[in-house]
Amino acid sequence: MTTETITQTGILGTLAFPNIPPFPSNISTAPLYRLSLSTLRSNPAESARLFQSSKDLGFFYLDLRGDVEGERLLREADQAFELAQTCYDLGRDELSKFDYKSRGSYMGYKGSGTSIVDEKGNLDRNEFYNVRNTQVPGLTEVKSADSRKIPKDDFLGISETPFEHPQLLYKNADLIKSYMQTAHSIVILILSHLNTHLHLPPNTLQNLHDLRSHSGDQVRLIKSPPQPASELRATLGKHTDFGSITILFNRIGGLQILPPPSLTPTGQEPQWTYVKPLPGHCIVNLGDAMVKFTNGLLRSNIHRVVAPPGIQGKETRYSVVYFARPGDEVVLKRLNGSDVIPELKEGEKEEEINSKDWILLQALRLRGVKEGMSDEEKKKLWEESGRGK
Repeated sequence: MTTETITQTGILGTLAFPNIPPFPSNISTAPLYRLSLSTLRSNPAESARLFQSSKDLGFFYLDLRGDVEGERLLREADQAFELAQTCYDLGRDELSKFDYKSRGSYMGYKGSGTSIVDEKGNLDRNEFYNVRNTQVPGLTEVKSADSRKIPKDDFLGISETPFEHPQLLYKNADLIKSYMQTAHSIVILILSHLNTHLHLPPNTLQNLHDLRSHSGDQVRLIKSPPQPASELRATLGKHTDFGSITILFNRIGGLQILPPPSLTPTGQEPQWTYVKPLPGHCIVNLGDAMVKFTNGLLRSNIHRVVAPPGIQGKETRYSVVYFARPGDEVVLKRLNGSDVIPELKEGEKEEEINSKDWILLQALRLRGVKEGMSDEEKKKLWEESGRGK
């Protein structure tokens, strides 16, 4: 099992969702824009819809069908789902060997029940495996513009040697590498459209997200087993993503967003709403870095993961995610050179923090759970994270 290489199957699960119970038809779903990757490449109106959705909600569907690169990502995502299942079949005891929290990194494995998810101090109910493009053979070196090879260190730069990972991932390095490159290419396309609408100097956003630079770009494989019907709750607490662009593949429901007041009917309070997975689509959302770059013009919307609705709740839920983040040394503050991005208020000062430090702060702040910690201590950890606001 540990040396298995994942190969392409005959039917793309990302296109058809085979053998998966249907999403309930009687549940309200979030009003995400549905954009087309192939149309986005040439249609100014589709580009305008991308910009509007990035301001209104910061979440949208991206239809990948009918586009060469998009369909490649669908194929690779399908194989990544198989890789995720095979990876978690290794078992928690084996995967726990690759948990590097004690070394100041959230790369590698995160077991369930190790992070706070709400103000009650409840613990999460999912497992992560994080893979950064510097951590798999074949991904540790990239060529710069002048063709020199730049060896890339681990996520935090705290070790002279890369962290170890299961042999299964090494055997599937080509898949991981290709998935990262394809996903990042689509991220750059999205950033190019945003760069144009923001009236920024050419390639400003793209240059801040160079795949060849040291950054927190990563693939995450997630497993969430079914929950007991008597105690359904969040498996991943409410949060915003702290990078720039997230590309998410789900086949089973569970993701919820809390719409902003601007998208909530007058006189009503915002309600948590499911985001229904759509075959042939990925879900794209903006992270906090884009909010900081645009002084709040673009939106990073709060979201969480709960038990899948209806009969889907009996299934194990897997997710495949690509997080694109700015280069490690990029300072997360308002970008200059735009007449569209709002100016800072008089006397307002921005927090001077680079991408690397910001990601570390956000990624580990709720993973301070220790054996024997009291409920009050867990609640305090949640309060100090700022996510309860």
